[in-house]
Amino acid sequence: MAAFESLRDLVNSLPSTDSAWGPPTTSETTLDGVPYAPFSKGDKLGRMADWTSEGKDSARGGRQQYQQRYRDQIYGAGGLQTVFNIEGQNEEGSFSLVDRSQTSTRGRGFGGRGSAVFRGRGQRGGQVGRGGRGGTFQRVGGARGGQQGYDSRGGRGGGRGGRRFGWKDWDKPQRNREASVQPKDSWRVLEEIDFSRLLKLNLDTGDGEDIEDHGFLYYYDRSYDKQPGAPTSIKKLGVEDRAAYNVTTSHDPVIQELAERNEATVFATDNILSMLMCSPRSVYSWDLVMVKQGNKIFIDKREGSSLDMVTVNENAADAPLEISEGNKDQINAPGALKEEATHINTVFPTQVVQESESNKVDMTNEHPFYNAAEETDPPASKAYKYRRFDLSLGSDEESLHLVVRTELDAVVKNSISGEDQFLVIKALNEFDNKAQGSGGALDWRTKLASQRGAVVATEMKNNSCKLARWTTQAILAGADLMKLGFVSRTNPKSNSDHVVLGVLGYKPREFASQMNLNLNNGWAIVRTFVDMVMREDDGKYVLVKDPNKPTIRLYQVPADTFEEDEDAGEMGGIDEHDE
Repeated sequence: MAAFESLRDLVNSLPSTDSAWGPPTTSETTLDGVPYAPFSKGDKLGRMADWTSEGKDSARGGRQQYQQRYRDQIYGAGGLQTVFNIEGQNEEGSFSLVDRSQTSTRGRGFGGRGSAVFRGRGQRGGQVGRGGRGGTFQRVGGARGGQQGYDSRGGRGGGRGGRRFGWKDWDKPQRNREASVQPKDSWRVLEEIDFSRLLKLNLDTGDGEDIEDHGFLYYYDRSYDKQPGAPTSIKKLGVEDRAAYNVTTSHDPVIQELAERNEATVFATDNILSMLMCSPRSVYSWDLVMVKQGNKIFIDKREGSSLDMVTVNENAADAPLEISEGNKDQINAPGALKEEATHINTVFPTQVVQESESNKVDMTNEHPFYNAAEETDPPASKAYKYRRFDLSLGSDEESLHLVVRTELDAVVKNSISGEDQFLVIKALNEFDNKAQGSGGALDWRTKLASQRGAVVATEMKNNSCKLARWTTQAILAGADLMKLGFVSRTNPKSNSDHVVLGVLGYKPREFASQMNLNLNNGWAIVRTFVDMVMREDDGKYVLVKDPNKPTIRLYQVPADTFEEDEDAGEMGGIDEHDE
């Protein structure tokens, strides 16, 4: 009881406040009317000196920074400045850093006129239809009857589709490339498809079957298989005058005959088809022409198409610049590099074979394009195989077959079994490993022998689209081996003389596995665009890859589109083949 009374007496002795808890606010002033501002224990301690300065003289830089930045930050000084900078302190107290980086991005689907969606198996909202061999076939309602899609289980999908930026890439100017063909006002957009959607497709077609074969093949010269990069393996790249052809689909007489016999519904060449199958890897703009006649579709290229050109370092993080973009070396501009690489890939396969009329492999039929009465140059070693693939989705659906003209470059005897093996021969070219656009490539002359894997890996990175197309063409042709030549300039400042540093051989499917190349994805892309055109009326359609975005657009164009260019080419004396 005594304790209670003493506690009550203690409480009563405290001053009473009607407005708030705590002691009353004093009205006493000091320093000529400035209210007394007691220091707070939450005030931060200042630093005596900052020795982390990046100045040349660290001691002097630290002292200067201390004098300028920390001389007023002493213990308790914050309270003395309350009256004068109270507004600034309130603003700073409410400031906080906010992380606005997007942890995940959701790729756009089909834009524009379509409302097609590709859904994964088992996802909520997916309308599952008939099951095909390579995945679930789905139809989703749209403005014109819906879009057909093919679902793929597992895999990386489109999550890695974007380019990974490196150090200081944030301030690089945006490239503004020109389109391979400019759409006109008379063109009507039917679909706009993002690469992230295409990467999720899957369709198994099998290995295909041979229908016809034409031409002949010389045997490969094994002397080029010496140690790459060694002085004894370096040979000068010569120029052989041989007739080489690159005829488009609708101008191929064999394809026309196969179409009349109803051997398939879709017709294409390996050069055209590989571009469509590997389209998600492409950076430069390109275009294809799809012509529907009745129940058949011909996938063509226009006159002067960029598909005939071989790109260089298209996928490099710092691709070659145009002259207008500040490139001072005209021979290292993208256009000049394309012409150089195309020339090399035309003459290189003719150099690495042993031409002998008595020792060659003849196909069942004659060369489909060579006419001895009109040509002055002998034909190059080339075999054309017309192969058929089944793009059907299931047994309960009407069959859909595709015929593609494939090419083989040479034949070689197996060292163990003695059987003939068919080859596809291509060439990678080095222009200048120190120039802009080289993509961090190693010096082939010094590194090809000792660091072969690193050289090939760099080429896979910088030329992902080109190597994927070559590998796809080899698999489509059923080739046993793919020979890759490494050709370099004799002088980096001249693009007229070249030397062959060596040749490496790969099995196409193993090489595709190293590149993460999925042919089932490519077949599904082809089937997707074929279905789009099949829904439309007979006519001409153009696929155009956007020059600055990973997007493909499908246009419906007038029937006479590009015919004026072809007529002008014929009047100018341009033949159907390139020598």
